[in-house]
Amino acid sequence: MKNLRRCIALLGLGLLPTVALQAQTTNSGTDKFAQLETTLPTPNVYRTASGAPGHKYWQQRADYDIQVTLDDAKQAITGRETVTYTNRSPDVLPYLWMQLDQNLYDQKSATKSTQVSQLQDRMQFQALEGLLSDFDGGFKIESVTGRDGKALKTVVNHTMMRVDLPAPLRPGQSYSFNVKWRYNINDQIKMGGRSGYEYFPEDKNYLYEIAQFYPRMAVYSDNQGWQHKQFLGGGEFTLPFGDYKVSITAPADHVVAATGTLQNATQVLSATQQKRLAQAKNAKKPVLIVSQAEAVSAEAGRATGTKTWTYAAKNVRDFAWASSRKFIWDAMEIKQSGQPVLCMSYYPKEGNPLWGQYSTEVVAHTIKTYSKFTIPYEYPVAISVHGPIFGMEYPMLSFNGGRPEKDGTYSAQLKYAMIGVITHEVGHNFFPMIVNSDERQWSWMDEGLNSFMQYLTEQEWERNYPSRRGEPKSIVDYMRTDKSVQNPIMTNSESVLQLGNNAYGKPAAALNILRETVMGRELFDHAFKTYAQRWAYKHPTPADFFRTMEDASAVDLDWFWRGWFYTTDHTDLALESVKSFTPSTGDPAVEKARLQQLQAAAAPSISAQRNATDLKTTLVDEKPELKDFYNEYNPLAVTAADQQRYAAYRAGLSPEQQQRLAAQPQYFYELSLRNLGGLVMPVIVQLTYADNSQEVRTIPAEIWRKNNEKVTKVMVTDKPVISFVLDPFLQTADTDLSNNAFPRQPAASRFDLFQQQQQAPQNPMQQAAQNGTK
Repeated sequence: MKNLRRCIALLGLGLLPTVALQAQTTNSGTDKFAQLETTLPTPNVYRTASGAPGHKYWQQRADYDIQVTLDDAKQAITGRETVTYTNRSPDVLPYLWMQLDQNLYDQKSATKSTQVSQLQDRMQFQALEGLLSDFDGGFKIESVTGRDGKALKTVVNHTMMRVDLPAPLRPGQSYSFNVKWRYNINDQIKMGGRSGYEYFPEDKNYLYEIAQFYPRMAVYSDNQGWQHKQFLGGGEFTLPFGDYKVSITAPADHVVAATGTLQNATQVLSATQQKRLAQAKNAKKPVLIVSQAEAVSAEAGRATGTKTWTYAAKNVRDFAWASSRKFIWDAMEIKQSGQPVLCMSYYPKEGNPLWGQYSTEVVAHTIKTYSKFTIPYEYPVAISVHGPIFGMEYPMLSFNGGRPEKDGTYSAQLKYAMIGVITHEVGHNFFPMIVNSDERQWSWMDEGLNSFMQYLTEQEWERNYPSRRGEPKSIVDYMRTDKSVQNPIMTNSESVLQLGNNAYGKPAAALNILRETVMGRELFDHAFKTYAQRWAYKHPTPADFFRTMEDASAVDLDWFWRGWFYTTDHTDLALESVKSFTPSTGDPAVEKARLQQLQAAAAPSISAQRNATDLKTTLVDEKPELKDFYNEYNPLAVTAADQQRYAAYRAGLSPEQQQRLAAQPQYFYELSLRNLGGLVMPVIVQLTYADNSQEVRTIPAEIWRKNNEKVTKVMVTDKPVISFVLDPFLQTADTDLSNNAFPRQPAASRFDLFQQQQQAPQNPMQQAAQNGTK
């Protein structure tokens, strides 16, 4: 770094900011600080400009009474339901829409017909089986009838079914109708999906994780009417709230876990199991309701009869369940805001020792931590089930993976993956099961917010927990990829190219940056909690989230939402140069002496060095009469005129200016900054001083408001600075750290050494000869 001295005292220090500002008011391209007011929906009586529900906000209600039977021999479901739909909207509804999500597995499904694939030289059997599969898992709707038993007209459009009402449903009215259906359960290991079974050939048993198993009411809302976008497998679900009563008939030796609370424990549980369940309510660690030995014993038998487990759940948006004779079951009750929450886990022996040691503890920890940052958990139970599905969420119940080796050993990676997925899926109770965003439209509103909360929860589980997502540095590789393989976060769920990065990782990193760097923890935590409180058990939109975060913090974040959520720009801030300044004293005795020192220390040019020996004399040496005044003149000598000018200068200064001139010298540095990635972000600068002490200064993102591409910033210090580094703690997801330091710092890396292979591998003819074949 050059240490240049500029005489700026005579110009006046106060002019520097003005000069810099005037030089940077030109802005090219789209203004990245343009407000989102014209982009977001217009506020109204249902959704306010503050992001809160309006005074006329409404939402529909759907209550269910369901009876479902599991056929363990055929891996099939039969069921019937009574749906009571209440119209709380101001609109008259001539028909209702229901979701038929199992039609994803229909032979003529839009998902199957639009799925893209390629043939390779080498194909896995599983891929080939998928292309040739004739499995039919779609709903077979046997009847849809009204309260009077008469058939209602229906129209099925792939994964949606329209139910025409005998008379329009007016505001405030309710209507009850009945649906009977059946379908075949998919083999989740072979076919994937969010629901299905796993077969265990060693003991010839099945484990079922069942969801989307009944025709479900679609959401009708003030902001978009019916949400009846087709279910293609990517975008998940949005559903109205209601009360559920679900009776599940399964083999008598099965254990059934489900959303809600068990209503007939005395009929389906043994006296010992009931006693253990009661003990779990006062336990400090999980209590086994069904032990591994008991589960192994059950695996060997086959009950001929059935049991019906009845569960009830209030004010939930969905219902799911799991069933198997293989289940080990443990439970532990915690108090959340004074209310009891029974935390439970169901898992086969193949999940131990991991599941017995960790699952229920993770469930309890997740409920406590999420409640602290959002709203108190109000449901009575929280369940984690281990089976074929690595991660999927439903109210009060989630399906989670993470299975050790057959010998019971496992890697650290597997352990943390299991803890992470349980945290994530149990956390979904808050987003979107309670704060009920539209997953079919905006995956990031549940996955992104939940991944951020997962990160906070993991860090409170274990110091320096190896979180997969959340830290800004974890999203850098994605954000530096070509824009052709990226989408803005604000992209419909079914159109996202990289769902994990786009809907999970990038929003989680963005929220972490908001909390740690842009807003600070106090403002962010209050605003985030306010959002959860405002929209608990309601249907928020992206605009409601954006507006609430600003409303509750008094921080203008439109630039942040625009850059992170509406574009594929990335962070790449560069420190292009640094100029060093110190103010002149104005004293000619001091300043001219300094210039003499610099002149004496300056290295002569290569020509001057060679001329000193090659040129014996010059013409002026030979003819002294050619010399004049300037041959003896020393411009750095202090003259009486210099002293007079300095005296006049001092006399014209105010006492404050004279004190400034006499004070300890300060150091001025002009930093030239450039935004190469397009994403405007705060500028975080670490200064290292000559005495090796350090200081970090954070400049808000608004530094870019006059020019989104390049700015200069003057920093004043009391000590000389030897280096400047941008984003030293990797807070902004900067994709290129090579241009962050001045002076430039070499990037540290390593290379591996190997010895050249001495003998080339045998060719096929050599191998044939060696094996005695031709």
